[in-house]
Amino acid sequence: MMRLYKVYHRLSPFSSSCCCLLHPFSLGNARFPSSTLRSFRHLRTHSTNLFKPAMSASRFNRLVPVNSALAEDGSAAGNGSANASLTFAEDDDESVIGVKYRVPPPEIRDIVDAPPLPALSFSPLRDKILFMKRRSLPPLAELARPEEKLAGLRIDGKCNTRSRMSFYTGIGIHSLMPDGSLGPETEVRGLPDGAKINFVTWSNDGKHLAFSVRFEEEESSSSKLRVWVADVETGMARPLFQSPDIYLNAVFDNYVWVDNSTLLVCTIPLSRGDPPKKPLVPSGPKIQSNEQKTIVQVRTFQDLLKDEYDEDLFDYYATSQLVLASLDGKVKEVGSPAIYTSLDPSPDEKYILISSIHRPYSFIVPCGRFPKKVDLWTADGNFVRELCDLPLAEDIPIASNSVRNGMRSLNWRADKPSTLYWAETQDGGDAKVEVSPRDIVYTQPAEPQEGEEPEILHKLDLRYGGISWCDDSLALVYESWYKTRRTRTWVISPGSKDVSPRILFDRSSEDVYSDPGSPMLRRTSTGNYVIAKLRKENDDATYLLLNGNGATPEGDIPFLDLFDINTGSKERIWESDKEKYYESVVALLSDQKEGDIHINDLKILTSKESKTENTQYYIQSWPDKKLCQITDFPHPYPQLASLQKDMIRYERKDGVQLTATLYLPPGYDPSKDGPLPCLVWSYPGEFKSKDAAGQVRGSPNEFAGIGPTSALLWLARRFAILSGPTIPIIGEGDEEANDRYVEQLVASAEAAVEEVIRRGVAHPNKIAVGGHSYGAFMTANLLAHAPHLFCCGIARSGAYNRTLTPFGFQNEDRTLWEATNTYVEMSPFMSANRIKKPILLIHGEEDNNAGTLTMQSDRFFNALKGHGALCRLVILPFESHGYSARESIMHVLWETDRWLQKHCVSNTSEVSADIGKSKDGEGKEVTDIENKAVAASGGGGAELSDDIESGQFHSKPRSLM
Repeated sequence: MMRLYKVYHRLSPFSSSCCCLLHPFSLGNARFPSSTLRSFRHLRTHSTNLFKPAMSASRFNRLVPVNSALAEDGSAAGNGSANASLTFAEDDDESVIGVKYRVPPPEIRDIVDAPPLPALSFSPLRDKILFMKRRSLPPLAELARPEEKLAGLRIDGKCNTRSRMSFYTGIGIHSLMPDGSLGPETEVRGLPDGAKINFVTWSNDGKHLAFSVRFEEEESSSSKLRVWVADVETGMARPLFQSPDIYLNAVFDNYVWVDNSTLLVCTIPLSRGDPPKKPLVPSGPKIQSNEQKTIVQVRTFQDLLKDEYDEDLFDYYATSQLVLASLDGKVKEVGSPAIYTSLDPSPDEKYILISSIHRPYSFIVPCGRFPKKVDLWTADGNFVRELCDLPLAEDIPIASNSVRNGMRSLNWRADKPSTLYWAETQDGGDAKVEVSPRDIVYTQPAEPQEGEEPEILHKLDLRYGGISWCDDSLALVYESWYKTRRTRTWVISPGSKDVSPRILFDRSSEDVYSDPGSPMLRRTSTGNYVIAKLRKENDDATYLLLNGNGATPEGDIPFLDLFDINTGSKERIWESDKEKYYESVVALLSDQKEGDIHINDLKILTSKESKTENTQYYIQSWPDKKLCQITDFPHPYPQLASLQKDMIRYERKDGVQLTATLYLPPGYDPSKDGPLPCLVWSYPGEFKSKDAAGQVRGSPNEFAGIGPTSALLWLARRFAILSGPTIPIIGEGDEEANDRYVEQLVASAEAAVEEVIRRGVAHPNKIAVGGHSYGAFMTANLLAHAPHLFCCGIARSGAYNRTLTPFGFQNEDRTLWEATNTYVEMSPFMSANRIKKPILLIHGEEDNNAGTLTMQSDRFFNALKGHGALCRLVILPFESHGYSARESIMHVLWETDRWLQKHCVSNTSEVSADIGKSKDGEGKEVTDIENKAVAASGGGGAELSDDIESGQFHSKPRSLM
């Protein structure tokens, strides 16, 4: 079951540069192509790294599984959680050292404490909607609970699940009436007081819900999870297992509906005893060896196994016993205890793909690269055959598009009862190897005839990226190559060997203006999704629905095209209102029946919002295109309802067109009020061409969502906010983007500052710069190399010394030894002696990001302090790469507000009254540094290089919603 999350600042722990979750829609227990399943399963089971900066404007990137728990980086938890140590400092002590947790001024605090909206989920039959209720920010006490850091995971031993999970506090069920209105709420009842709900899934027929429940057993401790089921018509819930001793193991996959009355559940083995005890004296030294001279290059992964004790502890928590449980109470153990990572029933419900990992483990890579075994079982739990057993993959090259060797993306064809397909690399998984074909896609029945070999479905010269299935006459195969940004879509006929594959689209992935959209999918009776075919009266043509963002120089104008797959002709049947509103197609709803959809029976779910109006959801029906509003969410922060938002365009000195979103406080008039203090908040992006870098992404009409640490909160403090100004780092041709990082970074910042000053909205001497993660890296570099632009900086969870991440970072594929100058000269740590403007460093003490170890901020602060810089370092206990506890977030806001008031609002020094000074004097040194720099990391991808699944994450077509 999939869930769509609006990407807003509202719940983002990282501010505007990262994605977050808000009033999502889920659309039943969807089963998707392997490329998407792999990334979604990762999200579902790895609750600590859900959030990555939203560098793409595609709303499709906002999908995560409904049964994934909200992670620490986006937790939605309770308001009344501030502990007694929280106080608001009215004074402004010069040092403010050793303070307790503080809270920001009321105008900021009230916005952050606004209650969150519920998450929404459609039933498989589209006749009911769940409203899953949430609390706001969690208390720090929840983050302080003990956790085990093992094999790249963080595990809550008391719950036997990923640590720091958020939860739902209740579920309301509404019927969707024929006129589009919602019926009265039926509350899921029968739950224990204080129940914490996770992993909500529909049965395929929509009659039952399954979910996990935990509740407080005693102060500051949580119980293990139990599986519950609820009758959708009555709302009555009960435990799935009659025995109180059967608990859910949710470290990896947790449970799946095998059919409408049976679940396959990962349980904690009943025979499991106490956790292994750490020996007081080790059995021997810790030894790693490379006597075979194997080349192994890995990034700086966190939370890895360290010794034999960690290996035993990982086994203890991750090992599950699979249990088949029927709604009538029947329980049957199947298979032996093992570390099961995924469970995937076939469309005809006869088979189950069972993935597991096993020893030997590794001390240098996370569990996603451990030996992996995939078996085929019958639905009643009998072993059929082994499909693959992949060895430990420590040596996956760091180059983009490098993958694990052997079978990957193994999955069921969505249009067949029980047919498997997968991809195998022909380059050994190494993207630097030139070979044709590079990937081959194979297919085979679940139980082939004796001697029947896998059939070659398609050969690809780029890296395989997934398949959208339709039927034997039509499937779309995706391939792409990051280095060139090339992406291709192939049309194949899986059941007709005499029909040659042909290229449907061949384009640059970063050329958003040419994006034709992605085919919309319809849900089948088996719960899978296939390409929707449409037909017209008296017309034999085969039509698809292409759902696109509609990027234009004026901003995104989403569309829905009727596309003839044979001729390529298009007819636009729906388009967003481009004058005031931003609308998008969220999902296809007219898919209750099998077969082609008649155009007059078309029904879609859309969203609609404006600069000042919260997103609402609508159902639109053909042929009259009648529109029915199904939600009426209130404005989350009415005090900023009349804020001003404008998408602005300007030009960099080398001719590259840049864009940014300028926000101004309610009621502000530059002609009367004069220039304001300004906060510039951004995140660099990496491109292969100037034209692509200059394209407009996003819409000026999108709702201005504000998250707990968003820069937009300072609109309430009468700041101008320049959000997400384009900071393109361009590497054309054979040039690497990082080869001119500093030069391009400074040029982009100069253009942005010049523009807000020219508009009269920003005071030249009161412009601050800030960012999170790679944006923090950007901030430090700008204060080092462009001190003429900014009065101060705010850098959260950043990396400042790239020699500490020697085997690549962000999208840099070269190692420290291959590009020494790049690593050294792009690192603001190496220019700490040049930073003279005040800089506030904030970092989570438990940062698990592969690129931003907490010691990065610690060492950078010491370097700054060693040169007398005005700096401050705030380390947040228990927090990871993003911040989630209310105490932490409030204190971050207090620190940020104090810094801005002290070093921006009150700034009287000459900063950028004459930007032209950058051409000589102080600026000459900057230019010299820029000319020397072989530059820094690109930002096309997130600083969060989690890579738990060996880098095999692929974007999926937006139509899979």
